[in-house]
Amino acid sequence: MKFVNLTPHTIKIVALATDGKEIVVEPSGTIARVETIEKVIAEVDGIPIVKRTFGEVKGIPAPEEGVGYIVSAMVLSAVKGRIDVYAPDTGSTAIRNDKGQIEAVTRLVRA
Repeated sequence: MKFVNLTPHTIKIVALATDGKEIVVEPSGTIARVETIEKVIAEVDGIPIVKRTFGEVKGIPAPEEGVGYIVSAMVLSAVKGRIDVYAPDTGSTAIRNDKGQIEAVTRLVRA
């Protein structure tokens, strides 16, 4: 499968099932975003409290045979009805450096 990276970050995937083969997916130049709507609902000690809702997803091309689109977890959570859209799994299986920063992922998440 060909992956198209719709995030602004290079995605490095270490495929453990294939003896640690590394797949590096550079940003495509297009960033998928989800519309964010914020409404101030209260104020506590002068600090505005907002309610955030998410709307339409923008920037994901139409499905194409043999192509998977990598997006952020936030965008993935708003995607409906697409089996070709993935996000990096940044959970417990992610490979981190000594500062806790993610260097690579070993899995992708699909909605």
